Amino acid sequence: MYTREEAKDLKRRFWTGFDAFCENLPRFKYKKRKWILYNTKVKGVELKFDAARDGAYVIFELNHPKLSKRLEMFETMKKYKVVVDEYFADAEWQEQFQKPCGTMVSRIYKHLGGLDIHRQEQWSEFYPFLSREMCHCERMFREMKELLQDDGELNEGMDAE
Repeated sequence: MYTREEAKDLKRRFWTGFDAFCENLPRFKYKKRKWILYNTKVKGVELKFDAARDGAYVIFELNHPKLSKRLEMFETMKKYKVVVDEYFADAEWQEQFQKPCGTMVSRIYKHLGGLDIHRQEQWSEFYPFLSREMCHCERMFREMKELLQDDGELNEGMDAE
């Protein structure tokens, strides 16, 4: 069992190793890879990595503070499932998911089980999955981005021009 500090250090080393892995991928050869993650510019949409005792996750999360808007966004994703499947095939869909902090979100995610972040010899299996699936998730998001934006967000952008 790890102490809190040891677990924190393990995660830090894992993500530092993942960054180094990404820097060596041919598709990132000429530019520093910067994942979209929280910088989607769409309120209530985040892309996330997770590495845990039960495996690796790449998550497309809808966490809009208004329940009605979050559910509307999830319905939009379902309506365009063909597009989602084109980029993020075989993903699992959860309309209602309770995060450990108690917050309810909707999410579409990919999971690779049979891995444990505490087993450093498995990190080389985590990294390709996380990188490959996040690339797919980002492509899917770019295709769906305009459909997920609030009408208010679009209008604000027009006012600024």
